[in-house]
Amino acid sequence: MRWKQRPEGSNWGDFGPDDQFGRMNLLTPERRLGGIREVREGIAFTLSLPLDYPGPMIDMRKPPRLFVEQVDGVPAYNQVSDHCSDVMCDDGVVLYTQFSTQWDALAHMGQQFDADGDGIAEKVFYNGYRADEHLLGPDHPDGPYAKALGIENMAVTGVQGRGIMLNFKAMFGTGYRRVGYDDLMRTIEVQNVDVRQGDFLLMHTGYDEAVLSMNRRPDRSKLDALGAGLDGQDARLLRWIDDSGIVAICSDNLAVEAYDWNSPPGAGHAILPIHELCLFKLGIHLGELWQLYELADWLLAHDRSAFLLTAPPLRLPGSVGSPATPIATV
Repeated sequence: MRWKQRPEGSNWGDFGPDDQFGRMNLLTPERRLGGIREVREGIAFTLSLPLDYPGPMIDMRKPPRLFVEQVDGVPAYNQVSDHCSDVMCDDGVVLYTQFSTQWDALAHMGQQFDADGDGIAEKVFYNGYRADEHLLGPDHPDGPYAKALGIENMAVTGVQGRGIMLNFKAMFGTGYRRVGYDDLMRTIEVQNVDVRQGDFLLMHTGYDEAVLSMNRRPDRSKLDALGAGLDGQDARLLRWIDDSGIVAICSDNLAVEAYDWNSPPGAGHAILPIHELCLFKLGIHLGELWQLYELADWLLAHDRSAFLLTAPPLRLPGSVGSPATPIATV
């Protein structure tokens, strides 16, 4: 056993001592069929931004860079062989996995927590997996590499099921708002959203439209003052996330939750409590910077909130995140 005590409110061990799927374990065949039953029109919506958006926002994440290798001293692009008529193009890409529309792997965020019960906090991740032992840093000869909890674990679960939309933009406008339990319940009631165990919860705030309007030149000060984010300080909201049985939370904004990088909460507290709850305690994957406005507008116009979501990450072993091109079918 990797841990002697688990964090309060966590589900470590509930899906087995070596589980790396988290809440994706709840995505059963019947629940996938529940998503398929939401398809009535056959209309599909692409929920990914172009992967060179939003543009430079976080220093450690950079836009994709395409490149071409040489073949026999000639760039493998618009290349013609001496022996045939084919014109060939080939390329590669340097891709930061969490620059644009993305999934967070369960390896993305851990905590310092006394899992050994000896009064000393270790760097641990969901289900007690350890920094340096399971998540190898760049100073390790085999690192950086997530030997456990990498995004490939999410990929093999078959990321397809019933999605539900909460349209916070329609409910509250595009001004900055911390959405707590009361706001969430009011939105669910007004928009007649039926939340079921195994659902993917999507939240539209209008952040995606603002990002697109900035044409790869994001104004972080304007974006930070825009849109609704979940209030991780609301204990009732955190309890609802656990009790609801949802398998993932996805938003069009940068972090899913409201945050203030300039006012850290202090030692022993997570600056991103929704990340702490979802990724560290419960194994709920988070999707960020999704393009949701077209789907959200269509659902609102047709008095609907549910759809089939197909959203696999790249099956990229050892990665702590992945770009995604989610598809919603209504």
